[in-house]
Amino acid sequence: MLSDTEGMHYETEGGVKVEVRTTEDGASTLYVPALDEHYHSTHGALREAQHVYLGAGLEPRLSGSGPVRVLEIGFGTGLNALLTLQRSLAGSPVIEYDTLEKYPLPPTVIQSLGVERYVLNPELLAYHGQLHASAWETAVAITPRFVLRKLHAALQTTALPPGHYDVVYFDAFAPDKQPDMWTEAVFEQLYQATAPGGVLVSYCAKGSFRRSLKAAGWLVEKLPGPPGKREMTRARKEE
Repeated sequence: MLSDTEGMHYETEGGVKVEVRTTEDGASTLYVPALDEHYHSTHGALREAQHVYLGAGLEPRLSGSGPVRVLEIGFGTGLNALLTLQRSLAGSPVIEYDTLEKYPLPPTVIQSLGVERYVLNPELLAYHGQLHASAWETAVAITPRFVLRKLHAALQTTALPPGHYDVVYFDAFAPDKQPDMWTEAVFEQLYQATAPGGVLVSYCAKGSFRRSLKAAGWLVEKLPGPPGKREMTRARKEE
């Protein structure tokens, strides 16, 4: 079912024009005409997030007893954060979730997504509102098991705590659309911020991406991709 706002134009806080689109699994995403790029896979935003970020990144880290520290590059519509929070409700260690966003979406854009069409659980829908309404630059306990810290900043100018994160969700726009986000220097920065044994996961499977990861010190593997993609990437920092 298409959203009532399908194809309508909005702007981010940075003045970037976006359009609401519906992906194949019924979830909403945003399209950026200037980049000819979507925020999520058009083959299914929910399926992509579950497969790449939770399935390949988060789930393997939930067997321990201590907190799991997640860093997301690109808060966007909040979908990855919402699904991670949903997973925490099913029982997990405390998840400390830091997310960076250079161009936050204003409330008008969030409302236009029509999340209530595919998030049918009223409790989870309320949490979606809390994720977007929570203050920036400070840690907010959305639930006893999920602590969110949103940072309104560019990755390259953000001082990340060394050796801190267990999982990095690398969800930037594609390398040919946002090349400054896919450099060896960026992956060195993330490597230094990741705990030994921690992982970085991304939908991207380009050879140049994997070479930059390896040059920055990561151990890189190919994994089967989500619907519509043959492969994805997971990189690990050696123990």
